[in-house]
Amino acid sequence: MTTAPRHFIDLPDIAPDTLKAILANAHRLKKRKFNPPQLFTGLSLAMVFDKRSTRTRMSFEVAMKQLGGHTVVMNKDEMQIGGAESIADTAQVLSRFVDGVMLRISSHEDLLEIARHSRIPVINGLTDHSHPCQIMADLMTIEEKLGRVEGLKIAWLGDYNNVARTFAQASAIWGFEFAVACPPDLLLGKNLHNATNPHSAVSGADVVVTDTWVSMGQEGKDIEKFWPYQVNAALMAKARPGAIFMHCMPIHRGEEVTDEVLASPASVVYDEAENRLHAQKAILAWCLEDAGVRIDG
Repeated sequence: MTTAPRHFIDLPDIAPDTLKAILANAHRLKKRKFNPPQLFTGLSLAMVFDKRSTRTRMSFEVAMKQLGGHTVVMNKDEMQIGGAESIADTAQVLSRFVDGVMLRISSHEDLLEIARHSRIPVINGLTDHSHPCQIMADLMTIEEKLGRVEGLKIAWLGDYNNVARTFAQASAIWGFEFAVACPPDLLLGKNLHNATNPHSAVSGADVVVTDTWVSMGQEGKDIEKFWPYQVNAALMAKARPGAIFMHCMPIHRGEEVTDEVLASPASVVYDEAENRLHAQKAILAWCLEDAGVRIDG
């Protein structure tokens, strides 16, 4: 009987103990940053994009290559998936050429269909619905800076997007409070009982998080309703002493966050960006374990 591939698509699809083990391995692999184990020797990862990318592209490509593997990078317009070929046929062909595929594409439904027909692991590098790889890196950063995630208060301000949605999923898995402050019209039907105003959300928070108000594909969006949710020094002052500020980048300085906050000791945005690399290594190692990958020590 063929074993089902280990997809990494949405956090609730994976057992909590497994997710926490992946995060522990990310910390171990970071300690070996300058002496990386050759876990992926002879293995290849296809990376498919329909959005521009800095951190996702760099982190997955460097992760595979530092650990001995190879990458093939294509944008959606270069593939038959963007033309006459069915998603099912594309998934079957990819399964014959490479050992895993990471997709950063708008349509979550297309990613799920690729996974349904794939015989190799499929990794969600970002869709409009969720961004689990980013949240794994964020949780890793919180553990580094604050020692734990469980029991903390994490405040989200601004747009209720794919990153916020995945943080909400993670809150039930890791046991932290997730306080959301967004324009009310964005929260309709979201069943977020703790949605509140920015000052209440940040009050006593251990972590303050925001994201761009204008995601790719939303250029020209009216941002006027977001100004009360800007993270500035006055708002950060309401957080717990020693609280950290996070942003998955790219940053629109002077919009969702001020330069003063970004330059403050609270800001850990570059550590957070680096941890995409280490989290990606651990996610890949888990997905490719059936190919013989093991992490020692």
